[in-house]
Amino acid sequence: MEAPRPSLAAVAVTLGGIALMAAMVLAIPELRDAFEAAVRGDTAEVRGRIEDLGVVGPLLIFALALIHAVVFYPAEIIDAAAGFVYGFFPALALMMVSWLASGLLCFAIGRSVARPLLDRWFGAERFERTEATIERGGATLMLAARLIPILPFSLVSYAAGAARVPLWRFVWTTTLGYLPITALSVYFGTRLEGLSFTDPLVLGSAAALLALLLAGHWIMRRNAATRPAGR
Repeated sequence: MEAPRPSLAAVAVTLGGIALMAAMVLAIPELRDAFEAAVRGDTAEVRGRIEDLGVVGPLLIFALALIHAVVFYPAEIIDAAAGFVYGFFPALALMMVSWLASGLLCFAIGRSVARPLLDRWFGAERFERTEATIERGGATLMLAARLIPILPFSLVSYAAGAARVPLWRFVWTTTLGYLPITALSVYFGTRLEGLSFTDPLVLGSAAALLALLLAGHWIMRRNAATRPAGR
């Protein structure tokens, strides 16, 4: 079935929101510097900018998570920086709220502008394949997609919106599925000054992540193997 065409208003709002984000990055020096550092992969610079802002630091992290909706950089950089500055549990809560908000933004764009604009953004074949997989796989596939870091967080969120995944399913699968990887990244951030690969928690976390990756990969392959012919 042909995807519904987006309204001009939906496209205008989407492009206007992207332009607003770009203007914020250019207008706020702290946000611009932190964003450039995140794109470069400079975790030390990101956490330095967060520390310099004091109580306003969480707003910087939240803004960086929203920007991730349109400019992809390794999410683990922000997770680790937050863990270093705020400690494990406050940083984990902050990052989960921030990533869920970023995911919901992508979800809303995916649902409102549907496929045509996103086909050009991500490449028609790649986005169509991701959307079809999510539409077919249900909640189990959504969880698996969140557990596999090689699938971009924002791409999955856009595809879920375009595939008309129910909002509540999107929220709980994103929260549950993205929690383990976020927790691991935040924990590594708390240990940046004294990271030891003999730390039982580090070893246990790495083993848990590997298990999650294998489980997610198995679910994805099983879903592909059971796909109906001709789809």
